[in-house]
Amino acid sequence: MAEQDFTTADNLPLPTSDRFRKWLKPVFVTLAIIAFVAMLPFYLIFWVHPVQNVAIGLFGQSGTLQADTIAYDADELYATLEKTLVRNRTKLNSFVPKHPFIVINITENKFWLYNAKMELVREGVCSTGSYITLDNGKKTWTFKTPKGVRKIINKVKDPVWTKPDWAFIEEGLPVPSARHESRYEYGVLGDYALHIGDGYMLHGTIYQRFLGQAVTHGCIRLGDKDLEAIYKTLVIGSKVFVY
Repeated sequence: MAEQDFTTADNLPLPTSDRFRKWLKPVFVTLAIIAFVAMLPFYLIFWVHPVQNVAIGLFGQSGTLQADTIAYDADELYATLEKTLVRNRTKLNSFVPKHPFIVINITENKFWLYNAKMELVREGVCSTGSYITLDNGKKTWTFKTPKGVRKIINKVKDPVWTKPDWAFIEEGLPVPSARHESRYEYGVLGDYALHIGDGYMLHGTIYQRFLGQAVTHGCIRLGDKDLEAIYKTLVIGSKVFVY
């Protein structure tokens, strides 16, 4: 009877393929480390070279920190920043009103009046351009209040309205000569008018019930009390901000 082999599985010799894989892994790891070490100088040259230029500028070829260079660069940077700050401050100051001013919102038809200290002294409703277009076949007018920054160029008590051509065309009337007496209407602009250029004004109205609506031909209409306060507060040169 043949003698049985009672060798356990742990004591069995590994197959040839398993033994090969067992020593192959450390060989590959070793080769990878050798390759990395061999290529390390190239990595350093590629990645460090840009930084090296900066380092040479700061520390010099000798590796010593160049204090004079850093101090010079800091002074130059400070001078540049100071010039920029002064230039921006000058620009900013040019936008700060030096006189009382008024802000007008043509979307909400509201105004805000400020004194020279930039304190709000009055606010209320107004009327602005209707954006209606009138066309007589020769010329087209769009009745809108221009946005932007304007100035008070003239102040008038008891103003007289000089009717432009469109006023007659709108009423279906023939357009008279430039100095015809029908051009002049009294009492329709209220007690005061403040001219802001190009024929536009801040003035009163006989149609108080329409205040707060977009119904004008481009001028800014105000209630009697508001107009009086604005006339007494604003001066020639006061800014009118329309948005």
